[in-house]
Amino acid sequence: TEEVMGKNFVKEFISDEYKIAVQLVFDQALEGRETANFEFPLMTKAGVRIYVLLNATTRRDDQGNVIGVVGIGQDITGRRAQEREYTRLIDTANAPIFGVDTEGLVNVWNQCAMRLVGYCTNEVMGHSLVKEFITDDYKTAVQAVLDRALQGAETE
Repeated sequence: TEEVMGKNFVKEFISDEYKIAVQLVFDQALEGRETANFEFPLMTKAGVRIYVLLNATTRRDDQGNVIGVVGIGQDITGRRAQEREYTRLIDTANAPIFGVDTEGLVNVWNQCAMRLVGYCTNEVMGHSLVKEFITDDYKTAVQAVLDRALQGAETE
């Protein structure tokens, strides 16, 4: 603890590309605005880059005066690695895989889907799957399947 106490956290422990963003989180907390689920990398003493999920809130004394910031961090390095592996598996699968958000906009489009349909990822991302890529004779049926899936129902 002596190695870190009294040191400027942002200047000493945050990589250059995140200094401004992390400082902004702290500045907002000092103004009474909390930040939840802010992700950033942090270098360990051993020089290993880890990823932290930070929640920052204002620290106040008994009279309610701002005296600092409390940051609660969680190491999410493993989770990020799992997400990258999951993304890699989807992207390289031998089956066409796509995903849509709650609005029906494409947010996943793997390489097999690209080869099969001919649209590159950047051509479909953020576009309506049903309205723009499904033929008229199947629009209603595909939309119904997606609606059931988005409600958590099994699809067949």
